[in-house]
Amino acid sequence: MSSTHKTNGLREDKNNEEQKQDLRQRQVKFTISYLIVSLIAIWLFQQFFLRPIIIQETEIPYSEFKARIASGEIVDLTIGQDRIIGTMRDRNGQEIPFTTISVPDGDPTLIAALDEAGVRYSVSPPPSPVGSFLLAYGLPLLLIGFIWYMGYRQMTRSAMGAGGILRIGKSKATEVKAENIGVTFNDVGGADEAISELREIIQFLKKPEQFARLGGRIPKGVLLVGPPGTGKTLLAKATAGEAGVPFFETSGSEFVEMFVGVGAARVRDLFEQARKAAPAIIFIDEIDAIGQSRSSTIQVGSNDEREQTLNQLLAEIDGFNTEKDKPVIIMAATNRPEILDPALLRAGRFDRQITVSEPDLTGRLQILRIHSKNIKLAPDFDLERAARITPGFSGADLANIVNEAALLAARRDADAVTMEDFEAAIERVVAGLEKRSRVMNDQERTTVAYHESGHALAAELLPYADPVAKVSIIPRGRGALGYTLQMPAEDRYLMSREELEDRIAVMLAGRAAEQLVNGTVSTGASDDIHRATELARRMVMEFGMSERLGMVRYATQQYQFLSGGVSAAASPDTLKVIDEEVQRIITEQYERALNLLREHREALETVAQNLLEKETVDGSVVKDALQGYAVTA
Repeated sequence: MSSTHKTNGLREDKNNEEQKQDLRQRQVKFTISYLIVSLIAIWLFQQFFLRPIIIQETEIPYSEFKARIASGEIVDLTIGQDRIIGTMRDRNGQEIPFTTISVPDGDPTLIAALDEAGVRYSVSPPPSPVGSFLLAYGLPLLLIGFIWYMGYRQMTRSAMGAGGILRIGKSKATEVKAENIGVTFNDVGGADEAISELREIIQFLKKPEQFARLGGRIPKGVLLVGPPGTGKTLLAKATAGEAGVPFFETSGSEFVEMFVGVGAARVRDLFEQARKAAPAIIFIDEIDAIGQSRSSTIQVGSNDEREQTLNQLLAEIDGFNTEKDKPVIIMAATNRPEILDPALLRAGRFDRQITVSEPDLTGRLQILRIHSKNIKLAPDFDLERAARITPGFSGADLANIVNEAALLAARRDADAVTMEDFEAAIERVVAGLEKRSRVMNDQERTTVAYHESGHALAAELLPYADPVAKVSIIPRGRGALGYTLQMPAEDRYLMSREELEDRIAVMLAGRAAEQLVNGTVSTGASDDIHRATELARRMVMEFGMSERLGMVRYATQQYQFLSGGVSAAASPDTLKVIDEEVQRIITEQYERALNLLREHREALETVAQNLLEKETVDGSVVKDALQGYAVTA
């Protein structure tokens, strides 16, 4: 064992001893505090609860008791050692119970007075001292002792169990046995390249000697990077399922606590569990929670919890000493690889970095087949068309759409899911729920109809725009008063300047239609303007599509898989030129869309009137309205 592991072991033993000592101190404090509170509780119980229950009779002074004997008001009584209990008549002649305290050493004249008044009396034997003690103190102490024992045991158990002080440094990773994983590569679609890479990892786990005999070194780590919803976690589980080895699943955020050193202790414990179960796979989801670059964060002192956790993770990967025939591989996933610490990504730690991108047409078809296995589809349901009309959708999106389509079909009490249900599910996922309860006045409906008609006509007329599938003026849940749904004919990986300009023109065509018809504009185009401006800014700052600025990138690094704003690293003069170029592109494409709609004003009226009448129309209505018109470049 290396000196590093010896040091870590001694440190952990010291921490455990300190934790045990702290637990003992807490137990002593708990016992003393509980004893004091219990004694006070017994006294209060006897004075204010037990005594009023026992003494339910009317208590009278002894002098009044003697006077009532003389007046004949006492009916009967029982003489006890220190108390006399009996029955007396009140002023109305009713018999009521009473009690009085005897005089010390007894009253020698009492018996004679009772005989003279003719009162029935008896003498009770003295109570047993043991019984009195048990009643007054034994039962309360027994009850309080039982409560103390339960509280003491619960405190000890919580300290020793999950979440307790002695378990705070234990890993929260969930161990899934090989036979319980139930996921293989047959359950993963649209990631053929990633699966090919991972199959080699499986061979490392199944036959490590095949690679070790030639002196090869088994990779220690595999990093899965890609946009959210592309199946990174599913791939990790499928790898463990194919290899038939235990799978330890955790998240980066589970290592970070408010106590310094807890995350490092959990990292040590996780790797120790994996070594005992080897061959095994450790999977850390969202590793950027602990693996964020140390140079880009502000550290508070040298004992920063996140930094210590990352340092311990790096040390464990470097010292990942396992038997050659029992390898352990660490897998991690993130959608923010650009913020990870360089020390985490260097060779010898995460040797393999596998990009899991959004699926192409073939991948989407595979995913749809997997998720529709248990869905009853109509005989004419075209899975290939379903894959073709969902470009850019991740595996999670497709699974959601298939499920949503099944729910929509069940809601209308259908026997099977049809393509209409699938397309409606796409609209619901992309645009949100229909809000037919949101009532617009006639002027607003007319404005929205012309707005959406402008989008649809521009999309059909411009040569590089995606074709229109559906146009609607029904309000949707994401703040949209209407929408124009375009379906790309194929997957695209490169876009020319002309294609980007056509996209901007389509975005601005709604505002152009409002200007053309109403002579004024509304707030309905705010989102269109935002998206058009962002695209134009990327053309200038990232893609080098400005003649004035040339082929220079002015945008600073932004998130690769998560959306983020584009910021510039340029001088004030250059920033001014960037703004001017963005404004030029927007203005040119707006004028282009305006002229295009002006030339096809009749078609614009036709589509708008159809929308006002039917609220939703498909792309064929737009095509029919443009019959006889040539496509404009």
